[in-house]
Amino acid sequence: MNTNAPLPERAAEFRTRFAALETEIGKVIVGQRDTVRGVLTCLFVGGHVLLEGVPGLGKTLLVRTLSDALSLSFNRIQFTPDLMPSDITGTNIITESADGRRDFRFQTGPLFAQIVLADEINRATPKTQSALLEAMQEHSVTVAGVVRQLEEPFFVLATQNPIEQEGTYPLPEAQLDRFLFKLLVPFTTRDELMTVLDRTTKGDAGRAAKVMDGEEVGVWRHLIRDEVMVPTPVKDYAVRLLLATHPNSPFAVPEVNRFVRAGASPRGAQAMLLSAKVRAVLDGRFNASFDDVKAAVKPALRHRVLLNFEAQAENMATDAVLELVLNGVKERE
Repeated sequence: MNTNAPLPERAAEFRTRFAALETEIGKVIVGQRDTVRGVLTCLFVGGHVLLEGVPGLGKTLLVRTLSDALSLSFNRIQFTPDLMPSDITGTNIITESADGRRDFRFQTGPLFAQIVLADEINRATPKTQSALLEAMQEHSVTVAGVVRQLEEPFFVLATQNPIEQEGTYPLPEAQLDRFLFKLLVPFTTRDELMTVLDRTTKGDAGRAAKVMDGEEVGVWRHLIRDEVMVPTPVKDYAVRLLLATHPNSPFAVPEVNRFVRAGASPRGAQAMLLSAKVRAVLDGRFNASFDDVKAAVKPALRHRVLLNFEAQAENMATDAVLELVLNGVKERE
């Protein structure tokens, strides 16, 4: 990997390495191509991912497989109602030396890893969920007034079940906003389910090989963020799409005024543009396009747009509102 090579050469190498990572994950995960690509997109721009789907679709397996394919430290946190913030961040414990002296020593929690799986995150109380906020935003943990930096790259993948809501705690809006993407994991098709059964009932399930380390991930993050351009008209399109999710804004369609309680935050526009850059490079381009932004609207905004009671009564989904926004906002104005 020559970091001094011309941009076209490095972009071509990124596509090759990205494809190699997808191939290794594909040895274990059947189908779910869009989900895998969405997770990898967030990885290469430094964002976190919320995976939502019914049990048994491989959400946890996907995260474990990603950790297998990357030379990064990995920890899983199973969120439960009795989980406390210190169970995640770590705490100071009293230790005794050989000569009888006692002292405090910081015992790190599972949050001190490069890939953190927050499994069934909505089963923990908001107090415990909020223990992730500083880590996700600042990549640091503060305990007893001491700030401890997390090792880079730091990547949180959280899962939640959209069906079973008994005994769960919906994620606060501030928590949701820290996730770059919310990906809906679809149910497997007939052919994919046959393949899953073949792999899991014969004892020959594959395992992903190591493809990439943290240093290389950092190189590709720099390439995406600093060297892929977003033309001003495309950037303005992303801005207008974001503003169109806010009720009573000049760009809002009638359905937004009717069904939306609060629109997306500026982080939504950041997510759209960063994802657009990755999509452009994977398509062999160095400038993001309108179509690149369109492809990112739903995963980037579906968890940031809050619907009102009328939307719930009308059974209006957030994705349906975002589809109307896409149809109502012109590429150029």
